[in-house]
Amino acid sequence: MQTEEIVSFSIFVVFILGILALDLGVFSRDDKEVSFREAGIWSLVWIFFAVGFYFLLDWKGEMIHGIHNEDQLISVAKRYAPRLDFHNHNFAGDIQTYRDNLSLEFITGYLVEYALSVDNIFVIILIFKSFRVDKKFYKKILFWGILGAIVMRCIFIFLGSALVQEFHWILYIFGAFLIYTGGRMMFEGDKEEVFDTANHPVVRLASRWLAVFPRFVHERFFFKSEGRWYITPLFLVLLIVEFTDLIFAMDSVPAVFAVTKDPLIIFFSNIFAILGLRSMFFFLAKIMHLFHFLKYGLAALLIFIGSKMFVGEWLEEHGFTKAHSFYVILGILGISVIASLLFPEKKEKAVEEAHKA
Repeated sequence: MQTEEIVSFSIFVVFILGILALDLGVFSRDDKEVSFREAGIWSLVWIFFAVGFYFLLDWKGEMIHGIHNEDQLISVAKRYAPRLDFHNHNFAGDIQTYRDNLSLEFITGYLVEYALSVDNIFVIILIFKSFRVDKKFYKKILFWGILGAIVMRCIFIFLGSALVQEFHWILYIFGAFLIYTGGRMMFEGDKEEVFDTANHPVVRLASRWLAVFPRFVHERFFFKSEGRWYITPLFLVLLIVEFTDLIFAMDSVPAVFAVTKDPLIIFFSNIFAILGLRSMFFFLAKIMHLFHFLKYGLAALLIFIGSKMFVGEWLEEHGFTKAHSFYVILGILGISVIASLLFPEKKEKAVEEAHKA
């Protein structure tokens, strides 16, 4: 990365770590169950931050790559947006075209990541229920889980970007994987997932190499007993949440490469979506049963994005722009939500799912 790119990346990371530190040190001093109202407010706060960042990019987006003249603009566009058409014939007009494209890529990537994180929530709920984690400890696990996810996503994104820049054909592998994942999700539908706590690979690996205390010890991850240190089941749950996010990153991160090749934009959109995951978890946990068609929508979303990796260049040549992709993604998600509300689950099943949550 160039010096100004490193500065932009560093400022963003410091900003995010500052908010997380504020959250941990001020807003999360006491372990308590997060209310539906509080979760809704924080969900809106994180969406507000993401939308604010979208407008910042549309205002001064060139700053993240340190673009100051036409030559630098063309150089960056060749790397990350080779099909971007600069038809204004002046730097002021061309830079605004670049800003518009950059901000659209960000908000589209954010929407994709935020939507796919919903499926992650399904699994996290299952993990918590399987281990019988007290609801007042959910917030702590999700906080540290998100912190770990930021580090893993950073490595995954920049490594993936370097590979894509060097070997363009990797995008076709990503595309095939997304189509396969979407197809599997589509055919599985509402099939209930089962979580085997005893035979999960993380549980077996941790039990083999680490001393695991047999019960929860309040909110603690580690516990010392008779001169020996143990990890608690709560820490074991955290490891499984981290492992789960790593698996989901194999779907979600490649999906954003269909939207943009710019690693900074991919990172920014991923992080904003991850930061909103915790509050959205508490917000959706009680009403998830209302959106029973959402999994089909997410499956269709993955299939669309995977297919676009194969025929995206051809589509762009025939007038299918990134704005059209954004509208298709929004349409898929909107239809799945509206269909869920218009055709609700049978009352007995919905009540049962709500009770489980």
